[in-house]
Amino acid sequence: MAILPRLKRANLLLLAIVVVGADDPPPAKKMMGIMARFVNQLPNAAIDVYWENQANNDRVFQTTLKPRGDWYDIDTFTGHEFSYDVDGKRYYVTIGDGNEFGESYILVGLESATLLVRCDVSVNSRREMDRLDILVKPYWSKRAASHFLELVRGGYYDGVVFHRVVPSLLTQFGIARDYNVRTRGRENPIRDDHVERIEFKPGYLSFAGNGVNSRTTEIFVVNPGVSEADLRSFGGNSWETPFGYIVGDVDTSAITKIYSGYGDMIPFGKGPDSSKIYDVDGYTTYIPREFPNLDYIDRCYIVNEVGLGNGMSEGEL
Repeated sequence: MAILPRLKRANLLLLAIVVVGADDPPPAKKMMGIMARFVNQLPNAAIDVYWENQANNDRVFQTTLKPRGDWYDIDTFTGHEFSYDVDGKRYYVTIGDGNEFGESYILVGLESATLLVRCDVSVNSRREMDRLDILVKPYWSKRAASHFLELVRGGYYDGVVFHRVVPSLLTQFGIARDYNVRTRGRENPIRDDHVERIEFKPGYLSFAGNGVNSRTTEIFVVNPGVSEADLRSFGGNSWETPFGYIVGDVDTSAITKIYSGYGDMIPFGKGPDSSKIYDVDGYTTYIPREFPNLDYIDRCYIVNEVGLGNGMSEGEL
């Protein structure tokens, strides 16, 4: 089999046809073709991925995933097994049925890793500065967690407004300050994470959406004081899956100090119309003229990656 690490994709389908020959007994379950994407979001460790060739009882190298978002696609079958090593311990992955598109998404190396995102934010209508520490839980929602980390690394949330703040319900943000950046983000949704439902709690974060496979860049945080009925309503849609939570006491965190005087978006309140924020003059005219009291994110960064070549040193924290 040709190994093609530079092309970001390998094909095990043809190899499987050779391994499972005409004289072999039929498998217990029909194998389905799956596109498996392997992603490495570790801050500083490269990971080698192998296919466990059960027929020949050997281990076949596939690719080396560099840290901080490197990925590799493999055309394979359900039931195929892959493995990788992290800190001397080998982990095994068996390919399942995938989603409705025949895709499987595998985050490697995060079984015991903790990724902390810190956002420096204005509070009390930009009169003070505070911070939100967000603990990312990759295995709650793999695609969402990975997407969030990539957006943070790219500086997407730097300068972003908290455009929807509803006390005792939610706080929403995620429309980029730059027009071209927010337009690209809006046009590139990610697939839903098909996971067992995780009950939301105050301080939990999830991508917002408006339909199946509609998540782009906007995120909501469940606010303290939310009613039990509202809390149960979160997660009722396939695109609402939490990927992390605010560290510490959410009741006294910065999320409670973000300006909420405008209430919900129109027509439910007097807050901004998000579609107008996406317009070319959203940040230059609409927000400052109509909603001058709103708070903003100054910057977000992954604490684990400080000093690892991302242009930030520990002295800047």
